[in-house]
Amino acid sequence: MLFSLLFAASLVAGNPPAYNAAPYSYGIRSRQDNGARGNDTSPIEVDLWYSIYRGIFNSTTNHNVFLGIRYAQAPVGKLRWQAPRAPLVNRSDTIEALEPPSQCPQGYAGSYNILSTDQTGSSEDCLFLNVWSPNTVLDRLPVLVWIHGGGYGEGSAATVSLDTIVSTNNNTFVAVAIQYRLGAFGFLSSDEVFRNGVVNAGILDQTMALQWVQQYIHVFGGDPDKVTIMGESAGAGSVMLQTMAYGGTLGTILFRNSIAASPYLPMQYGYKDWQPSQTYYAFAAEAGCAAKRPYGANGSVPIFECLQNATSERLINASATISQSGAYGSWSFLPVTDGVFIQDLPSRQLGRGNVNGVNALLGNNANEGAGFVPQNILTEDNLVAWLRSAFPLFSNIDIAKVLYYYPSSNASTNPDAALWATSGNNGTTALNQSSAATGQQQRAANIYAETTFVCPSYWLAEAFSENEMCGQAYKYQFSVAPALHGDDLRAIFLPLDDPPYTSDFRVAFQRMIGNFITHSNPSISQQEDIGVSISQNLSTSTAGPAVEWPPFSIHAPYQVDFNTTCGSDRIPDGDESSGLYYCSGPGTNNDFRLVNAYSWEGGRGIRCDFWRSTGELVPE
Repeated sequence: MLFSLLFAASLVAGNPPAYNAAPYSYGIRSRQDNGARGNDTSPIEVDLWYSIYRGIFNSTTNHNVFLGIRYAQAPVGKLRWQAPRAPLVNRSDTIEALEPPSQCPQGYAGSYNILSTDQTGSSEDCLFLNVWSPNTVLDRLPVLVWIHGGGYGEGSAATVSLDTIVSTNNNTFVAVAIQYRLGAFGFLSSDEVFRNGVVNAGILDQTMALQWVQQYIHVFGGDPDKVTIMGESAGAGSVMLQTMAYGGTLGTILFRNSIAASPYLPMQYGYKDWQPSQTYYAFAAEAGCAAKRPYGANGSVPIFECLQNATSERLINASATISQSGAYGSWSFLPVTDGVFIQDLPSRQLGRGNVNGVNALLGNNANEGAGFVPQNILTEDNLVAWLRSAFPLFSNIDIAKVLYYYPSSNASTNPDAALWATSGNNGTTALNQSSAATGQQQRAANIYAETTFVCPSYWLAEAFSENEMCGQAYKYQFSVAPALHGDDLRAIFLPLDDPPYTSDFRVAFQRMIGNFITHSNPSISQQEDIGVSISQNLSTSTAGPAVEWPPFSIHAPYQVDFNTTCGSDRIPDGDESSGLYYCSGPGTNNDFRLVNAYSWEGGRGIRCDFWRSTGELVPE
């Protein structure tokens, strides 16, 4: 309980949480006689002092796997919208950790016509994590902590399995995947929530999980001093916010390195601003707590208390309903500036270089925005109308500035023009052209991509590269067509022989990430850069771009562009009518380039500087 009390006290005081050494010696023990592990899935136990868990040893991957370890108490009833609390001691029974835990209640994005209230497999009691621990005599291995994405409203620790990336990197690190409260349960915000509980509860859950890693990961052979946090989309946005936690004053208390793939940065309002406050009242109304409700003869129940007393089913449905009522491609419950944990807008704080951790690997995909903007932007008038909706605080002058920084090419205004991926530094750029759209539709998609996913990766790279207290920042782009938002997850986590990407590309991409986790440098071997299938026929002595990967800096803003040549086959991306496809077959080879990220795609760095200057109006 000391751990929980210190954590809660630190939140109230606005101080960073403190790491507490584990009080007992405990560890993994096999339940097989003499430690024998001949079966493919042999039971194995781990003693965490507060509880004992039974996982499995998988001889195929040589991993000890534990699914569903509790890292915090169930945030239900009076613990709703409160800081997470350490688990209660329960040593009466060994707890099975053989199946993925219940996911947190889900809330889908607005205007996707999903309108689903099916929450099968969801529960408010969802603060669990999964661990993949290499079965090795080595100890104090580096640690990867994966934070899933999903717009802060969707996803779970089971979204991806970390066994492939651990195996591809020769079992050189321990991997952890965490869950955190989503939707209204994790990101409800208003003055009333702030006064009676906490805002950004989902982000605080992540911090609690990172504290759990500090206290217990050595049991699994991990080194708490060598933790890398990693996420994609909202998971990468979470990584960004963890690097900003408490104004960037934590140093390496919770992690040393960070990997942010397409960091999601929606508008970040103050905790009691009009937008989050109106969402709070809309959620309360949907949950039946719109006003003070009768409570006996002597008084009434405030909205917050009513919500804490409401049934889980009512709150889950209300969260899902409000989440799906927003603008196209948006989520209703999002992180806010609270003045304690999140003290400033990312565009401002990152500009000052105030960050936690030492080294960072930052990336984005080539075509991030295609799926997040309305699909009927055919004229510049349509574009301006969308801009006014997406940026409600912009004046006519601000809109004119956006159009100036995002000019429309006469050669690419035809919405029926052929679709093809740009080269990035030659010819038509992403301003008007991609493999998913052209003309005004692509113009809007690129604006959304850069404001929401791409520029945050630039700002993070600049923050880590310019801070003399930090180590190095490395930057990349994932460009394998169609390179939509989230496509990189297939390259990172699916088995090496799964389509659509070649095993050569997957090995290179996964080794890049693994090398950063283990050595704080993503550089890969020459064989991996060119492609493992032709490694015996190396025809060049010149190191590839990902072999001697230069750190990113404002003075030398280089990034590695990860792409492939396009072979003889095409694999449709889902619905063939979309026209999107992946390259495959003979002739599909690794094609990596070192490029200038600032001049990339017609001056992307200049546009990111522009968006930083608009932080007060976006806000971001």
